Amino acid sequence: MKTALSDWFKVLILLLDEGIIIAAVLLILHFLGVKIPIGLMISIALLVGIVVLVIHVKLIPSFHLKKVTGREGIIGLQGKVVKSLSPVGNVFVKGENWRAKSEGDYIEVDENVEIMGIKGLELLVRRVEKE
Repeated sequence: MKTALSDWFKVLILLLDEGIIIAAVLLILHFLGVKIPIGLMISIALLVGIVVLVIHVKLIPSFHLKKVTGREGIIGLQGKVVKSLSPVGNVFVKGENWRAKSEGDYIEVDENVEIMGIKGLELLVRRVEKE
């Protein structure tokens, strides 16, 4: 329930800027002397508002997607050891070289590891078991 209210609050905030833009355009047209019947203005504003609302409601599932950047995005990824972990060494993950610490065991160069966590700028990793 709390998540649903939070999602709708986000949609409402996203809709505010579109409402302000519609009002500003109509106000500018009024000051420029463009005569638009009030019924037509309301119809256009409602039509644009409904379209924008539908688009924003379709965005709600994206609020709950897994993070793909930062601390949250790197946990669970796999990398390759470039400097043996005994227990500290280096791993290569998504095009970047990271300092890493293994969870206890010695891990050789070119072995695959899974990122279990991150502490400061050091990854906490474990060996990926070969199948």
